[in-house]
Amino acid sequence: MARRAAGAVVPHGDDFSFVSPLVKYVLFFFNMLFWMISMVMVAVGVYARLLKHAEAAMACLAVDPAILLIVVGVLMFLITFCGCIGSLRENICLLQTFSICLTVVFLLQLAAGVLGFVFSDKARGKVSEIINGAIVHYRDDLDLQNLIDFGQKEFSCCGGVSYKDWSQNMYFNCTADNPSRERCSVPFSCCLQAADEGMQAMNYLEASEFIYTNGCIDKLVNWIHSNLFLLGGIALGLAIPQLVGILLSQILVNQIKDQIKLQLYNQQHRADPWY
Repeated sequence: MARRAAGAVVPHGDDFSFVSPLVKYVLFFFNMLFWMISMVMVAVGVYARLLKHAEAAMACLAVDPAILLIVVGVLMFLITFCGCIGSLRENICLLQTFSICLTVVFLLQLAAGVLGFVFSDKARGKVSEIINGAIVHYRDDLDLQNLIDFGQKEFSCCGGVSYKDWSQNMYFNCTADNPSRERCSVPFSCCLQAADEGMQAMNYLEASEFIYTNGCIDKLVNWIHSNLFLLGGIALGLAIPQLVGILLSQILVNQIKDQIKLQLYNQQHRADPWY
């Protein structure tokens, strides 16, 4: 009978696995949860998009919440799909793709936060540009209109820099040849009380009795400064799931690699008479 060589390393049996079922299935259900959320986001975005008129759909793509929802949902769907299938099938390629994509998303979010803080003046200018574009297309997109009305009511503001910004909209424009019934007025969400037409023609003190006169940009900046801890908590809440996903995927990848090495070792020594 063959004897095992003295001092030889005793390998693990064929039933042993380095892959932890806990890590594997926690990662699987983690991705499954966000995979389902992504499908809901895409469905809601597509549904909202189909409700809009074609001409309105092309008017303001940059600030369209439906488009944003669809894009984020599709990206989340693809990333979490790799995580789901990769963890379930113990596929290193899919798990590495999931980990890399999640790392890139995390770094982009981090870079956006840092750049927004460092270049706050340029970020303010970009926000002002977006708000002015939204004012121009206020009547063209129902979702955009509801979003602006909600923002003006929530922050008790009107327009971007001031209430007179609404002159950029063709319906609220103060020019004499504007036939609109809303000429020189502002949206209802700017009103403190029932107001007559011609609010934009009034000076600041006169208008302040009827409407919000402060612009939404300054109100938004003040709100951000007053809620830094809340925003930090939200940012942390978004970062933690991403970091957990990256960590679990890398742990599982290393376990799968160790398991492959074990299987190769067992195959090489199975025919060894001293094994």
